[in-house]
Amino acid sequence: MRKSEKASRIFALLNNYYPSVDIPLKHRCPYTLLVAVLLSQQSTDKKVNEITPELFEKADSPEKMVDLGIEEIQKIIRPIGLAPQKAKNLYALSKMLLEHFQGKVPPRLEELMQLPGVGRKTALCVLAQAFHQDAFPIDTHILRLANRWGLSKSKNPLRVEEDLKKLFLKSSWSKVHLQIIFAGREFCKASPHDPQKCPFCSSLISTKKPLD
Repeated sequence: MRKSEKASRIFALLNNYYPSVDIPLKHRCPYTLLVAVLLSQQSTDKKVNEITPELFEKADSPEKMVDLGIEEIQKIIRPIGLAPQKAKNLYALSKMLLEHFQGKVPPRLEELMQLPGVGRKTALCVLAQAFHQDAFPIDTHILRLANRWGLSKSKNPLRVEEDLKKLFLKSSWSKVHLQIIFAGREFCKASPHDPQKCPFCSSLISTKKPLD
């Protein structure tokens, strides 16, 4: 089966199971989304959503985050992984936004990636979900499923991003990104996994159409 046919089957299933998708991280604006995505690195959305209400009550803008200070930020986000480094990054990126971007989150990839703690995946998530730009962030779920579904042979996130962008319509990238994450969490888990019981994997080894 060619990659294009696999992608077509996967796309149909994604839209069948997840016709509409909500951003899993709670946020109020581009800045709070940026903060939430940064906090989600090596953590879970659920855990992040448990601590951000308190954080955003005290600091939902770069000015307030800087005023809060590194120590207080760390106290609030302590339950998640890498809290000391994330606290430093939140303080530093907030300060940089104030000094170089008039306190606003820039809607451009290159500028976002200049911010402390912000890599390509985090920047693309913000562009896709806060600014509604066509972007395809690659997280661990997408990296795993792109390989499992035969949509990419690479383990390199940038190469996988390039492969997937060729297979799906540009206007669908931001939605498909979230749909694949949801599929990975609900049906196509890392382990244990039975391909025959997974609607996505079974569609790729069956002669039937994916929605039959």
